[in-house]
Amino acid sequence: MGLRLAATRRRLVAGAVALLLLGGAGAATAVVAGSPEPVHRSDQRLTMPDARIDTSFFTTGPSDRRRPAVLLGHGFGGSKNELAEQAEQLARDGYAVLTWSARGFGKSTGRIGLNDPEGEGADVRRLVDWLAKRPEVQLDAEGDPRVGVTGASYAGAAALLAAGQDKRVDAIAPMITYWDLADALFPEGVYKKLWAGVFFTTGSLAPGGDPRGVPGGTGGSGGEDGPGEPPRRGGGNSAERPQTRPADGCGRFQPELCRMYERVAEAGRPDAEARKLLAERSPAAFAERVRVPTLVVHGQSDSLFPLDHGDRIARAVSGNGAPVAVDWIAGGHDGGDTEIDRVRQRVTAWFDRHLRGDESADTGPAFRVSRTGGINSTNGSATLRGASASAYPGLRAGAVDVPLAGPQQTFRNPPGAGPPSLSTIPGLGGGLDQLRSFNVSISQDMPGQFAAFRSEPLDRSLRITGTPTATVHVRASDAAAAARDKGGTEAVLFGKVYDVAPDGRRTLPAQLVSPVRVTGADEGRTVRLRLPAVDHEVKAGHRLELVVASTDLAYASPLRAADYTVSLADPALSVPTAPAVRTDAAAFPWWVWGLPLAGALIALALLLTARRGRGAHGPTEPDPELTDVPLEITGLSKRYAGSADRYAVRDVGFRVEKGQVLGLLGPNGAGKTTTLRMLMGLITPDAGEIRVFGHPVRPGAPVLSRVGAFVEGAGFLPHLSGRANLELYWRATGRPAEDAHVDEALEIADLGEALDRAVRTYSQGMRQRLAIAQAMLGLPDLLILDEPTNGLDPPQIREMREVMIRYAETGRTVIVSSHLLSEVEQSCTHLVVMDRGRLVQAGPVAEITGAGDSLLVGLAGEPDAERLAKYAEQAAAVPGVASAEPAPPPEGGLLLRLDGGSAADVLGALVAAGLPVERFGPNRRLEDAFLTMIGGPSA
Repeated sequence: MGLRLAATRRRLVAGAVALLLLGGAGAATAVVAGSPEPVHRSDQRLTMPDARIDTSFFTTGPSDRRRPAVLLGHGFGGSKNELAEQAEQLARDGYAVLTWSARGFGKSTGRIGLNDPEGEGADVRRLVDWLAKRPEVQLDAEGDPRVGVTGASYAGAAALLAAGQDKRVDAIAPMITYWDLADALFPEGVYKKLWAGVFFTTGSLAPGGDPRGVPGGTGGSGGEDGPGEPPRRGGGNSAERPQTRPADGCGRFQPELCRMYERVAEAGRPDAEARKLLAERSPAAFAERVRVPTLVVHGQSDSLFPLDHGDRIARAVSGNGAPVAVDWIAGGHDGGDTEIDRVRQRVTAWFDRHLRGDESADTGPAFRVSRTGGINSTNGSATLRGASASAYPGLRAGAVDVPLAGPQQTFRNPPGAGPPSLSTIPGLGGGLDQLRSFNVSISQDMPGQFAAFRSEPLDRSLRITGTPTATVHVRASDAAAAARDKGGTEAVLFGKVYDVAPDGRRTLPAQLVSPVRVTGADEGRTVRLRLPAVDHEVKAGHRLELVVASTDLAYASPLRAADYTVSLADPALSVPTAPAVRTDAAAFPWWVWGLPLAGALIALALLLTARRGRGAHGPTEPDPELTDVPLEITGLSKRYAGSADRYAVRDVGFRVEKGQVLGLLGPNGAGKTTTLRMLMGLITPDAGEIRVFGHPVRPGAPVLSRVGAFVEGAGFLPHLSGRANLELYWRATGRPAEDAHVDEALEIADLGEALDRAVRTYSQGMRQRLAIAQAMLGLPDLLILDEPTNGLDPPQIREMREVMIRYAETGRTVIVSSHLLSEVEQSCTHLVVMDRGRLVQAGPVAEITGAGDSLLVGLAGEPDAERLAKYAEQAAAVPGVASAEPAPPPEGGLLLRLDGGSAADVLGALVAAGLPVERFGPNRRLEDAFLTMIGGPSA
């Protein structure tokens, strides 16, 4: 809550705040007496011609109340169990929700057909039949329910297929999914071997050793991965049942799919039959029939189903005349932030508009993209900001030419195609995020296996939004003539565009690469490269670098050695800029925290100090040298009441600069809260001084109008909307309405349409966000947060973390006191550690934790002691590793000590050596450093 009350109106404001709080408390009591309608769930197995499908049905209220229905599906390797929370929320929002485990997953029987129209497709049609018979479901006609379909990845394709195969489907929201599965696994005729291997190896396992997954059997194992997540190594809920390979080698897959995979994996390239088989099971096969409102949610961090799949979905559906909106989220199958809460809210709004017919439902812009608003210097994670346009721009809008230069270059495809270059590793998104803390990129191009062409430094920043293209000339050497196949030598090449900083650091946007197969390369071919679709800003002074490589770890390359000569056929790299896509002025998802307890404390402080006049303790003149310094504390001390020699805070001093997120740490009794209370002007120090932007702090000081504060515990008038609560609070301050910057604060809080709902309908996380928005009214230059994550679940804590980081990135400053060391480590740039009232240490997080030379490597599959010892032996042999040994519990995995090697090189070598790396990052944590500083665990 902001401390921004005019001194001449202190008594009036204090009384208004107190009345507001009392009113809110009384109303809150009434709310507690009521409770939301319970969600009714029923589980049933539905019999299909050759399978039994396990389902769950969720509703609220009376069974004879008709409402639209939603079919909610899971990702590959998952089951209906992971959807219960989302299904319950949709039910509370007024929908009848049916979840199901697809064939071969969870408790459903049958073979996996990869959305076979006669298998999984027919199952979905029969689920719609079942909904049409339920008394809870609204009907458009006899046997025709009002129904939408949504889900991520595997289920996203099921939603598209349902719309293409069943005219009764009224709206869909497919997420991070494919349009053409053949093109996803065999882009440009190149075999995507790592992703294909993950899926087919997982699905080829059957649990327990009995014939699970075969027709008439009891079904395959169901995973518990999140929506749209790739299957974990080992697949499904392997902890429940051991997994073995059945006699036929196909496990849960249909035999024709199993044979196709084995054939392609052995050949290292797809054949026409394989492409035809997967294409027939793809939404693209029914393109002209998808004619319903479609919300396309696609991931930027996704080497499995890249953005061009979402582009083709959008163009096909809009071409059929149906409404389409496109949302590019930050994460995807390769990891990153999947923005779960925001996406779920948008899907619900989409169904509100197109299933309920609610014209007031805000479905969002026609196009939205989550952009990186900076990098958290503590953990290297990206912070996000939204940008939008009134129409979907496609992947080539606003193309500009960036001149490239470089001579003709010859490089080699090595025998056996190894060692390969490295772009990304399926399923290692979290590890890549941690790796950014080393200021390096995982992408590695093997010497002698690529050609590179660079631009001059850019004279101004350039935003790439879409698919860059380049034209090159390729020729294979005579040494490759023996590899001729039906008319000429084939070359497989991989194109990518790097962002090269002035210091030479190279960033591969989204870690993506585009493959291309060039036939007749021995005769020379001119090739138009369609490079990966990305949304990435290249800053002024940086260069763009086009790299054409002969190998990539994620794909299959020809095993025969060959030399390739590549030159620029056109010196221009064509870069789409999508100029109509604009980032809002305050482009941060908004959230907001606490009013009531802070308001009560402020009101009490103002009433108690009103009589003290202006003769406050300490100096009164501002220091001109500190005008731009948000906070400087020197020699601060405060004794316990009635004590002459016992101090709550003693001789504390530190300084906070603009743009910092400062974590105030210490065990109970360290003096943190006392320090914050003095900083907010609620109590006066016994010695020392606090200056905010050069002005001394004392109760009622005008400079406190530049300070916003949140003390844990949010309370509002529950019968009023969130917006009305904020407006009422701001009016109580007596400041002009235009100074509130309500829209900016709300953008930071990101409550969406919930802002106009009664606060009594808010979840705990939404109340916290509203309270933060209130603290940010007026956009205070210094924001103080005391235990802001209390009562929040992990996703909500993550979003709170992003709010603090993004707020600081606007040039403002955040001070946060918290006991959650892991959150402080991820959100704060600097730390102040206190113990027993004294300052122990202050400085950047990286300096306090210490980067060190110790790495923790997490391994997939929980290897036993014998295998772990073998992995340790392999890791110790990697260049740059001094030693490797099993890590002690609870971390598990391997503990590596480096000997001059870079983290990126070591990671690449570990993966190339066959180690199943799942996590990768520094070993020393803030918790270790904190306990060392205070001398052990706090009481």
